[in-house]
Amino acid sequence: MAEGHAPARVHRSLQRLLGRPRARLLLLLAEPASTTELAHRIGVTPSAVSQHLSVLHRARLTRRVRHGRNVLYSRAPLGDQLCDGTSD
Repeated sequence: MAEGHAPARVHRSLQRLLGRPRARLLLLLAEPASTTELAHRIGVTPSAVSQHLSVLHRARLTRRVRHGRNVLYSRAPLGDQLCDGTSD
């Protein structure tokens, strides 16, 4: 039964660590996405998403790869560990 509460606990911990917008973005990046796509999904401007992604990227929580004219963001291994709640 305790395992069922793990995702909520991880989500709250990420919010405390990163702030709500950045935690939400990191969780959404389980699949690669562009700044514009992420902005549409969470209902904010691409500029706001870009600023948050820059912080996450500098912290080595995300990766970015150019795909044609777009830049796709995804979680880096450290970002995956944080989202999975692993500490090892």
